[in-house]
Amino acid sequence: MSNEVRVRFAPSPTGYLHLGSLRTALFNYLFARHHGGKFILRIEDTDQSRKVEGAVENLVNILNEMGLNYDEGPGAGGKFGPYFQSERLEIYKKYCDELLAGGHAYYAFETAEELDEMRKVQQMQGRQTMYDRRARNLSENEVKEKLTSGNPYVIRLKVPLDEEIRFTDIIRGNVKIETNLIDDQVLLKSDGYPTYHLANVIDDHLMGITHIIRGEEWLTSVPKHILLYRAFGWEVPQMAHVPLILNPDKTKLSKRQGDVSTEDFLKKGYLKEALLNFMALLGWNPGDGEEREIFTKDELIKLFSIERVNSAGAVFNIEKLNWMNGEYIKNYDIDELTGLILPYLNAGGIDTSDIAKTKRVVYAVRNYISRLDEAAEHAKIYYSKLSLNEEQKDIITSETSKKVFALLYSKIGQLTEITAENFKPLLNEVQKETGVKGKNLFMPVRLALTGEEHGPELGLIAYVFGKQEVLKKLEEVL
Repeated sequence: MSNEVRVRFAPSPTGYLHLGSLRTALFNYLFARHHGGKFILRIEDTDQSRKVEGAVENLVNILNEMGLNYDEGPGAGGKFGPYFQSERLEIYKKYCDELLAGGHAYYAFETAEELDEMRKVQQMQGRQTMYDRRARNLSENEVKEKLTSGNPYVIRLKVPLDEEIRFTDIIRGNVKIETNLIDDQVLLKSDGYPTYHLANVIDDHLMGITHIIRGEEWLTSVPKHILLYRAFGWEVPQMAHVPLILNPDKTKLSKRQGDVSTEDFLKKGYLKEALLNFMALLGWNPGDGEEREIFTKDELIKLFSIERVNSAGAVFNIEKLNWMNGEYIKNYDIDELTGLILPYLNAGGIDTSDIAKTKRVVYAVRNYISRLDEAAEHAKIYYSKLSLNEEQKDIITSETSKKVFALLYSKIGQLTEITAENFKPLLNEVQKETGVKGKNLFMPVRLALTGEEHGPELGLIAYVFGKQEVLKKLEEVL
């Protein structure tokens, strides 16, 4: 095994990138970059029944959009391809034949009905449901006869009995299991396609994978994989099984509880930087007294250590994600943020043709939103016509209000431009010179500009409208 760190992200092309898969990809990416190694994308498409058209392209696009660029894989090339398991069937067949020749695997000919009956009997007897190993006892002649007759078959792993498999997981420590509890796993299915277990072990070895970082649901498969490595005479990579992502009620995060795909979150207006930051902290922490929660990708690469990933399930807290996304939005470059928010404003019926004003609107609303898709609702006050009720009309037509509007109009006319900073001192001057203060000063001005009784600070509103539009609005109420 090479000294260079080589890790892989190996998803099935089933349609979308689950948040759990995103985190697995992220941990692999951070680990590879931290150690100056290689991050490989391998597509596990051996289960043809689950394959979704266009899923691979979608997956590649999302990884690239999230900034998780891989070094080898579909579209990137590499000397260890092909990177689609469906294009490696001959490789699996060759190694499966080696297992058969070495007595580490055997042919099994049971029908689906026979296997179903086997399970039912075991359940009735209260036993563990697993293959009962009956085909292990077939003679060489019996096997030849069935093969010659064209009987459908699978190839199963011949698990040695009465042994104990021990291994060390980087996250979970020492693990051991009795081989008598391990099923004689199907390695090659009747359609000639390998199962996950065979394909993964062969591919991880041939692609020089040094560390396997994947979800904890695969932990129970490790003993089978170790038996395969042993049968082939190969070195076992180091392994780290990351914890499940849980809902607040501690159930597994799944589609049934709502959106769980990376695409769904991006469409709602979660920034990719915030989503990566949040996902990195699901089950991992930088330690060493580090109390910050906002990290750039480069900082995550520098700090990441697989040893600091917890073994306990990580709770997905949407409120924390919203807070974090809001922090990123507040501090985002205004030009870039405007470009990202434009589609959401357009979808909300906002006229964004005046790009200078749109940019000021984005500047104003960014402190009040936690997702980009909330921007249009907050932006409406800067575009809607005044629609006042009778009580509000009475407020802006009072003599006191007229006095305020007239003086404010005069003072704004003397400014080169309105900023959020110079508008407040202007109001203070109006207050001193008219004697009108508090609600009697602010409410009429707010109503004249937006038609609303509540909202952002007046300086921000005036800045968004700009000098000419504010003067025009004051003219309308004078």
